[in-house]
Amino acid sequence: MDLFKAMGISASGLHAQRVVIDGISMNLANMQTTRAEGGEPYRRKRAILSSSSFDQKFTDILLHKLEVVGHLRKTDLSHFSETTFSPWEVGEKKGGVKAELIADPRGYKMIYDPSHPDADASGYVLFPDINPIEEMVALLLAVRSYEANVTAFNAAKTMALRALEIGR
Repeated sequence: MDLFKAMGISASGLHAQRVVIDGISMNLANMQTTRAEGGEPYRRKRAILSSSSFDQKFTDILLHKLEVVGHLRKTDLSHFSETTFSPWEVGEKKGGVKAELIADPRGYKMIYDPSHPDADASGYVLFPDINPIEEMVALLLAVRSYEANVTAFNAAKTMALRALEIGR
């Protein structure tokens, strides 16, 4: 088992769940926004997870970090195998998880409030169709997935450190 592959898979999952959490927090923050871009109410954001290919290799990312730290740049480059960033197979290409925020096609909900500044002639105001309970359940799921990826990354890191201790 290539531990860099395991770390790459976990890193891809961490990034994807961060995008999901960002979308949920935007939704919760804008539940009462009746006028956003273009004069329309805020439209709920949804995260779509899909497979994607990455061209950047995990070893390239690691070497960039080693160059930044400087004093750790005493390793031989031949110690790193040619491992891709997120290695599971998708068709013929190697890929990972890609998270993208899109506007939810749901409509708006109309609430009668003639005193609201954005009320129409009938006294109705368009609000985003965001259910806070649904958003909180999605947030719990995203946080649990994030925690699972952190646990998997730490397990791979621990295995790599234990493998280094064998050579002592």
